[in-house]
Amino acid sequence: MAESTELRTGVVADPKKPVAEKEPLFGKKEKILITDPLLDNNPITIQVLGVCSALAVTSLVYPSLVMAVAVVFVCAFSSLLTSLMRNIIPKAVRLIVQLVIIATLVTLVNEALKVLAFPVYKQLSVYIGLIITNCIVMGRLEAFAMANKPWRAFLDGVGNGLGYGLILVAVGVVRELFGKGSLFAGSPIAMNIIGPSGDTTQYWINTAADSGIGSFFGWYANNNLMVLPAAAMFVIAVFIWIQRSYNSKLVDVS
Repeated sequence: MAESTELRTGVVADPKKPVAEKEPLFGKKEKILITDPLLDNNPITIQVLGVCSALAVTSLVYPSLVMAVAVVFVCAFSSLLTSLMRNIIPKAVRLIVQLVIIATLVTLVNEALKVLAFPVYKQLSVYIGLIITNCIVMGRLEAFAMANKPWRAFLDGVGNGLGYGLILVAVGVVRELFGKGSLFAGSPIAMNIIGPSGDTTQYWINTAADSGIGSFFGWYANNNLMVLPAAAMFVIAVFIWIQRSYNSKLVDVS
């Protein structure tokens, strides 16, 4: 078969020439693109990017989760589209083109939220629009997507979006649980964890109970300070401290 191919094409294969190996879809380098931003190169705790929205939308878990999904979508597909067009985008207007791509995707997310989750849209409408200028999204397009192939750019966008979303949801859990005694408030799976039960609200751990497990938590009161934006700064600072205490290599990384 090899000889017949050579006879038809008139090209003789060089046996010494190395054959290019096909790059795997999920090789070691591709896995690092997704896993590295989750911990060792997290956009918020290590790169300190996108902190503004992390302070503003994390008072409840549900909006934090919706915001995280929105950023993953925008970051992943803007990286993909930018990489696909990287060779035809004039350098002089590359930032404008990137902004147009991001703005288009953000508009799709904005309109989808209006239809699918209008109460959450009312909470996040301003901050969804600010994804357009999110440092994480813009940074990955300029630093990675413009210099890499589409698949790797897409994975990098997914990884950084997930790293951002991980911190958002984690901060949301801490703030809502200790500030309101609930989780996923406003969603179909809302859970009232701890607090004084009343006629309209029943908590799993009723701190006003005279008997049962709730009677051991009569001293407990939800801390309204956790609902304020300033609390997010403290929580993120604690996350940074824990992460850098666990991995000393990150101590001098800013």
